[in-house]
Amino acid sequence: MADGIINKVAQSNLVSIDLEQFYPAGKRMVFDLKDWLYEGLILREKDFRERAKTHDWAMYQEAHVAVNCTADAIVPLWAFMLVSSQIQPFASTIVEGNLEKLESVLFRNWCDTHDFSQYAGKPMIIKGCSNKPIPTDAFVEFVNRAQPHVKSIMFGEPCSTVPVYKKAKP
Repeated sequence: MADGIINKVAQSNLVSIDLEQFYPAGKRMVFDLKDWLYEGLILREKDFRERAKTHDWAMYQEAHVAVNCTADAIVPLWAFMLVSSQIQPFASTIVEGNLEKLESVLFRNWCDTHDFSQYAGKPMIIKGCSNKPIPTDAFVEFVNRAQPHVKSIMFGEPCSTVPVYKKAKP
């Protein structure tokens, strides 16, 4: 004990992943079509198109935008397309759906560009606690992409993990 405490986790080749560190930057916004419906229920094409012409679309500059309709109304597909076409010159990302779907798409896009081969043959811990809204399917997607490369995957903290995957020995 004269040499002090040795941190074996820090000395190992264990990779600790916190998906929060990969959280895509940028503000998140929702465009709710219900606000443009007559009495919150009916889409009047002429009125809808007029609002689209006069709306300040620049507010979505570099934002990640979810376009949805929270009203219990039948909204034609072209309305989503029209709004999307107006937001497109400004926004970084546009999806149809809610904020959770937006986060899922952002993480999937991030996974498409991430180099998972850097984890080849290493044991991995994926942390579960974060201060940002990491959707469940981001964890699932990360595991699916990392698994072909890693030796093992655990979930939790280095002091208390749950085994998720272990590569079979040849």
